Amino acid sequence: MNTPFDEEPHRRGGLLAGLRASFLTGLVVIAPVGLTIWLIWTVVGWIDGFVLPLIPHYFRPEQYIGINLRGVGVIIFLLFTIVVGWIAKGLIGRSLINFAEGLVNRMPVIRSIYSGIKQISETVFAQTERSFEKACLIQYPRRGIWAIGFVSTQARGEVARKAETGGNLLSVFVPTTPNPTSGFLLYFPEEDVILLDMSVEDAAKLVISAGLVYPNEKDPSQPPE
Repeated sequence: MNTPFDEEPHRRGGLLAGLRASFLTGLVVIAPVGLTIWLIWTVVGWIDGFVLPLIPHYFRPEQYIGINLRGVGVIIFLLFTIVVGWIAKGLIGRSLINFAEGLVNRMPVIRSIYSGIKQISETVFAQTERSFEKACLIQYPRRGIWAIGFVSTQARGEVARKAETGGNLLSVFVPTTPNPTSGFLLYFPEEDVILLDMSVEDAAKLVISAGLVYPNEKDPSQPPE
């Protein structure tokens, strides 16, 4: 015969399980928002701490309103960057940049550092045609195993001439998980590359999440229709 004391552990277990599920659900909601706000707040503070010491005191807002507004350094940095970019696109700006780069190229150590940082900046920030065109599926590292890749360009020059293939070659970057900035540059015959409908950004999310995040707003557990 069951007694009220027999049912109590089940009720307690059900209550604790419900509280645990609610707590984990709350973490899923709060963690991305909180971490995003914290990251933005930290980056803004870091930029302010770097930029504001370069600004004369009589130009700083706290001299007039009595408080230090977070984000003023970011605004000044954005305005300064826009002005520099506008000047750099002109004839005089390009001439000054070419002259300065010519001086840097004569400095052995500084030349290597500058060229490396410049290549990274152009890859990350520059809006040029040197970006991945499409996401794709390829069979790698052997047939029967599929991997996500990013098509960059058609092979050109010596690579295209000397490759033993009857058709076009596509250069495909195959990223690693969860760090998509490292990977392998591979050349595939065009007929062996299956282009995907998903965007490059969605494919990158799929790679970073190790296959857990699919680009489908209606049902994230399913690939796009």
